Amino acid sequence: MAAPIIETCHVACCANRTPNVLSWGRGGLIAYGTCNSVALYDPQEKCVVAVLNGHTGRVNTVQWVHREDCGRETHLVSGGSDSLLIVWEAQDGKFKQYVECVGHTGPVCAVDAIHLDNNKLLIASTASDSTVKLWLYTGSKAECTHTISFGSGFMMDVSLAWLPGSRVPILACGGDDCRIHLYAQCNGQFRKVLSLQGHEDWIRGVEWACVDGDLLLASCAQDCLIRVWRLVAKSRTKRNAQEERTIRMSEDVFTLTQNDASSAFAVTLESVLAGHENKVYGVHWQPPVIKGGDQHQSLSLLSASMDKTMILWAQEEGSGVWVEQVRVGEVGGNTLGFYGCQMSPDGSMILAHAFHGALHLWTQSHGKEGEWSPGVVISGHFNAVQDLSWDPEGEFILSVGSDQTTRLLTPWKRMDQTQPTWHEISRPQIHGYDMQCLAMVGRFQYVSGADEKVLRVFRAPRNFVENFANISGTPLAKLLASSDTVDQPEGASTPALGLSNKAVFQGDLTPKTNEEEGTGFNSVSDQYQESYFHPLTLNEPPPEDHLLQNTLWPEVQKLYGHGFEMFCLASDSGRTVVASACKASKAEHAAVLLWSSTSWRQLQALPCHSLTVTQMAFSPNGLFLLAVSRDRTWSLWKRDDPATTPTNTEPHFSLYTSTRKDTAVHTRIIWSCDWSADNKYFVTSSRDKKVIVWGDCSSSEAIVTPDEPPVIRPCSSIIDVGDSATAVSFCPILCPGNSYLLAVGLESGQVLLYKWELSEEPAGASDWTRYGETDSSQSHSLTVKRLRWRPRAGRAGQGGEEEGEGSITAADSSWVQLASAGADHSVKIFNINRLAV
Repeated sequence: MAAPIIETCHVACCANRTPNVLSWGRGGLIAYGTCNSVALYDPQEKCVVAVLNGHTGRVNTVQWVHREDCGRETHLVSGGSDSLLIVWEAQDGKFKQYVECVGHTGPVCAVDAIHLDNNKLLIASTASDSTVKLWLYTGSKAECTHTISFGSGFMMDVSLAWLPGSRVPILACGGDDCRIHLYAQCNGQFRKVLSLQGHEDWIRGVEWACVDGDLLLASCAQDCLIRVWRLVAKSRTKRNAQEERTIRMSEDVFTLTQNDASSAFAVTLESVLAGHENKVYGVHWQPPVIKGGDQHQSLSLLSASMDKTMILWAQEEGSGVWVEQVRVGEVGGNTLGFYGCQMSPDGSMILAHAFHGALHLWTQSHGKEGEWSPGVVISGHFNAVQDLSWDPEGEFILSVGSDQTTRLLTPWKRMDQTQPTWHEISRPQIHGYDMQCLAMVGRFQYVSGADEKVLRVFRAPRNFVENFANISGTPLAKLLASSDTVDQPEGASTPALGLSNKAVFQGDLTPKTNEEEGTGFNSVSDQYQESYFHPLTLNEPPPEDHLLQNTLWPEVQKLYGHGFEMFCLASDSGRTVVASACKASKAEHAAVLLWSSTSWRQLQALPCHSLTVTQMAFSPNGLFLLAVSRDRTWSLWKRDDPATTPTNTEPHFSLYTSTRKDTAVHTRIIWSCDWSADNKYFVTSSRDKKVIVWGDCSSSEAIVTPDEPPVIRPCSSIIDVGDSATAVSFCPILCPGNSYLLAVGLESGQVLLYKWELSEEPAGASDWTRYGETDSSQSHSLTVKRLRWRPRAGRAGQGGEEEGEGSITAADSSWVQLASAGADHSVKIFNINRLAV
């Protein structure tokens, strides 16, 4: 069987900023909404195994539909800001969009579902249109059977269950009126049976659990409290005279009459749980654990709060009083709290998702009940990813985004795994402005630009280099030899009100006590000084709180000179020159600035364009600098020969040629550009859907007369890719027959692969071959912002230590890797088979 052309190697993405966006299935997979998609994450393999694209707005709620007769879920329901519900059904081991539920007129914020007979589903959803809708899903369609209107009120959460001893559905709704509304199905229609009062602020979560034939309902609210209610069939509430004389909670009773038969049910408040110090956004019952073919019910309740903690509650044996068993989370720091929580099917792992989308995982220590430690989990940007870059050796990726962070991803080599998995191991910059661009300047140094007029230069501290060696499996001696370790700081910290990362040296570190030395980063209750660095020795990717505080890189330089917000950056292969450009509406601000990466002095200003320069690229040999612009033109700058300017010791560039509005081929903004690895050709892509390869810059045909600038014309047929081409990149490894492999990113989120070969035929001959494309599950759900090929063949993390860093096997040499940044908050890494037929 032929190897696939495109494989998804890794997807880095985080959860959306909504309370009900995550669900842990009994089959082991975690489903969560990320931008407009649903990600399926395997916590055992520690990777995203599938991405479900179907929504056109943010996914706000995700819910697995549990089957009582099956250990794995066959259905998943999601709701989004596009007012849609989508039912996903498993087919041949993959989940596919099956039915859209159209009816809500506002964003859907919560959903729940239960299985009926014959593979039918009963679905309940609530939205900002002040309605709760009940849907009947029959496998081929979904029909709204009932709509409950709440006037000007909003329901924040819904939960469905079966009434005790029956097959009658009961629906619980909690919202902004501080009451829980119970609806039961009676003669085919849902009618209100009770309103439960007690909370004093908006109710954020409700969830049913069936225990010993009764129903327990947990509710949480912004009043910092959790309430547990018990619903029982009235026939089970008979008491003897002694029990009647004891003090009991008052009960609310309702009666259902169906088919001339009446059933009475009673609801009592069982407990009020006070332990959180801020709004409680999520509650979750531990699912039944299957042991020896029987269900073993461990009655535990998990809660998550904006106080940055999760609490696991359980009843004391004998008294039945609900008490706090375990509390985990962050203490201190500058982040907001948790939006929701889930528990693994076996109860050994608990998970929270935070305000900024980060997942926080804790695992129970083996043989140590009650002891929990942070675990490795996926992470990602929580807003659009604007730019990314590989390091010169192709061993890690840096990305920047509108979430004001810079993140570093690298493969994690484990002894028990044959294939490495990618993880975020450092967050070098946490900024106060949206990040827009970056450029690597050496192995462990980069320049970043944000929505400010300043460029900032960062260099990796020693603690990062040591931990990178441990996690990636790269020999530390080789890393230290390739980086400047003289007077290298241990790490960095950020002042409380500052934007600059301050270097922390060995002498600045506060000595640790013996107790602190023993706990390391595994302690759940670490208490840090505010925004202060503590060196860590890591053999696995760090959890979120350490990424925020202990993995910053020191800022070594600020570069001033631009008049508006930074937009794009580029560096040459020799890492001697950095080019930068900012947003511009006039020619005076559209000049490209050149900087020396040794002295960080401004070398030149290159004026040519009249509007924002959108992207730049140095040729691999460093001889040319290409810039493309919003003004629909490109400019080409050539490095002066030092032999002709002996007095100039710094690099100097002169305008070689450019297109003008009257000679431009592109008719819309040019978004992206890149060079071929042999320095002969460059490519441009535009909003006009055109991708063009331009002629050999070293060709004598390019020069018309000595007194006029050379004219460089398209040397490829002009290909229409069918959508705005927002990113383009030449693969640095040539394909058989000396053909060139190009990746094109579209505004729709799809990535296309083309092979291009210079044609000997007349202009217009077929010189493009469609080589491959990402399918709906691989594509981004929004615009592709940047494409970058790994600078060498093979797949990162596949070379063995004994073979040397970057070494590849014969089987791996046919593969190259492509990284893409998307406006859908995700970074994706694809394995591309360049030798596929």
